[in-house]
Amino acid sequence: MLTGDRNHRDKRGGRGTVTGHPLQPTERTTRPRSERSARGRPPRPPRKHVLSTFVGLVLAALSVPLAYRGMDDDGPTPIAQLLAFLPWFLVPGWLGLLYAVLARRGLLAVWAIAVLMATVGFTLPEGPDAPEGAAQRTGKARFRVLTANLHLGDATGNLVKTLRRERPQIASVQECDPRCAAELNSPAMRDAYPYRHIVDGTGASGSALLSVYPLEDRRIVEGRLGMPGAVADVLGERVRVQVAHPMPPTPEALRVWRAELGRLRAYGASRGATPTIIAGDFNASQDHAAFRDILHTGMNDAARLTGQSRTPTWPDNRARPMGAQIDHILVSDPMTAVEARFLEMPGSDHLAVLADIKLF
Repeated sequence: MLTGDRNHRDKRGGRGTVTGHPLQPTERTTRPRSERSARGRPPRPPRKHVLSTFVGLVLAALSVPLAYRGMDDDGPTPIAQLLAFLPWFLVPGWLGLLYAVLARRGLLAVWAIAVLMATVGFTLPEGPDAPEGAAQRTGKARFRVLTANLHLGDATGNLVKTLRRERPQIASVQECDPRCAAELNSPAMRDAYPYRHIVDGTGASGSALLSVYPLEDRRIVEGRLGMPGAVADVLGERVRVQVAHPMPPTPEALRVWRAELGRLRAYGASRGATPTIIAGDFNASQDHAAFRDILHTGMNDAARLTGQSRTPTWPDNRARPMGAQIDHILVSDPMTAVEARFLEMPGSDHLAVLADIKLF
C-alpha cells in the first residue's frame, strides 16, 4: 500500500511535489518589478523620459529671463543678453506646448502655456500711441532725423549716399572712425551739414552729430564710446539733440552698460520743457529695464509711435528676422514721429532708422 500510494503521488505531481500548491512559484510572482508599472501598465519608453526632461530644461531656460523681466530687472549674464531676443521665446514655447500635448504631459503643458502668456504680455509695445491725427495736424516744424551705426566706419560711403538721397536735417552717427570723420569734414558734406559736433575716435569710439540747423551748447554724455549732443535751433525753437551709444552688454561691460544707459536716462529726465531727441544705437531693446527707464522719463520711441516697435535693426544679415531692435530715435513732447523707415546700410551690421518728426 505504501509503495502504491507513493507511485500514485509521483504520477500526479512528481516526487516530493504537489501541483498547484499556493507556495509554488509562478511566472507572475517571479517577474521583475522593473518590467511593470505600479498599476500593471507597461513602462514608458526611455526616449519619452529624455524628451520630457529636455523640454523641461528648455522651459526652465525661458522662465528665468521672463522672471527677471517681470521683476523689471535686467539680471546678470546671460539674462541681460537673452532679454534682447525675448519675442523669439515664442518659438521654443510653442514647440514645448506641442510636445506636451502630444505626449500627454499635463505639467509641461501648463508650464509651456505660462511661458507663452508671459512672453506675449511682455512683447506688447512699450509707450503711448501716437497722438490722434498727428500726421494731419499743422505743427511748428517738420524735419527728418537719421541714426546710423557704421560698423567701425565700414559703411561710411553708404552713409554719404543715404544722406544725399534721404536728406535728413539731423543725423546721429555711431562708430565713426577717422575715415568717416575725414569724409564728413569734406567740403561737400560741410555744405550739406554746416553744423556738426564730431567726437574723434578709432573703431567704435568715434561719433558725430550733423545738422542743417545751428547748434549751440555742445556737450558730451560721459561714456566709453563717443556720445555728443547739442541744442539745435529748429526754425526758432530750441531742441536738444543727443547721440546715444552706450557700451554693449557683454559680460565684462554689463555694469558699464547699465551706468551709461542711466546717464542717458538722466539726460532725458533733465530736459524740463525743452523738446528733446535721443537717437542712436542704444544696445538695448524695450525688453531691457535700463532702456524702459529712459522711456519712463517721457521719451517716446519713433518706431513705437509709427507701429513698428518690433522691427529688428541688428544684426543686419540673413538672420535678421531673429534680430532685435536696438537702434532707436526717441522724442519727447511736444514732438511726435509721423513716419519711420528702416534702411539697409551695406557695410554695417545695423539697419539705419529714419524718422519724420513733427514739432507742435
